Amino acid sequence: MAISLNNRAYTIGKYGLELQNTAAGWISSVEGGHASREVVVEKIGSDHLAHKHLAGIKYEEISFKCGTGMSQEIYRWIQTGFNQTSNARGREDGSILFCDYDKNILQTLDFTNALMTEFSMPALDASSKDAAQMSIKCQPETTKVNRSRSGQKLTMTIDGSKQKLWQPANFKFNIDKYSMGCERANKIEAITLKQKVTDDGRGDTINPEKVPGSVEVPNIVFTLPEAFADTFYNWHDAYVLRGGSPTDNESTGSLVYLANDVSTMLFSLDFVNLGIFKITPDKVEAGGEPVRRVKVECYCEDIKFNYNSAYTFGGR
Repeated sequence: MAISLNNRAYTIGKYGLELQNTAAGWISSVEGGHASREVVVEKIGSDHLAHKHLAGIKYEEISFKCGTGMSQEIYRWIQTGFNQTSNARGREDGSILFCDYDKNILQTLDFTNALMTEFSMPALDASSKDAAQMSIKCQPETTKVNRSRSGQKLTMTIDGSKQKLWQPANFKFNIDKYSMGCERANKIEAITLKQKVTDDGRGDTINPEKVPGSVEVPNIVFTLPEAFADTFYNWHDAYVLRGGSPTDNESTGSLVYLANDVSTMLFSLDFVNLGIFKITPDKVEAGGEPVRRVKVECYCEDIKFNYNSAYTFGGR
């Protein structure tokens, strides 16, 4: 993406995030947030021209990716943004800062009253060596491109090196009533929470208030060796085949994301009312992997996000 400033071309090299006028950390990618209006074509009149005008203004969702090394403000936003028992879901004002490779600000995208619409934790794989990142989408009430800070140096007091402390191979998974075998789970599919946002429009404003709606909670899907899957076959037998009651067969659980020392908790997801509904052996090709594995799928009614407040993320 190139931005023309003072008749010169600049290439964006870094993206920063601010929340509530405070540095929140570096993000790896960002898109969206553009403002537009729909073009309405009127009926052809006596002058035989199809006149046009603009309808109400719309602001796109903003999506970005980040890892650890962010401020605690962003993690508090995740905690409050999907709290289904709260009447006041988290709203944030902030800015996306587009910088060159020398961390000079080229322009900012300022947004107001943004509600989180999607939060995704990455797929986990015990054999992976890649760096992990979470993905966030939010719906702002307004956005505006701002060049007033052009040329300023962006200084992050947050330790960006912590972005490398999170890998998809480091996790601890548990289902409380059915814990036997959980420690052998080698893959967990990506977990994405989604929230619907609607407009609460008024006649005296062109920017309707955004109102949080229902939260879509995903299934929890994981894979483990079939040799350690007896607990889950028994659970499936009792709940799916025999038609057991939710009271007897649902369970709480948790997924802990660990730092590279495999002991420090970075984040955790707490699962409310997990219930198994499917278990299937993975497809095995002739001459392929000798370990036969099964995929377990559970529904979940609610997910709570937590972060390690004792760990120094930086910022507020």
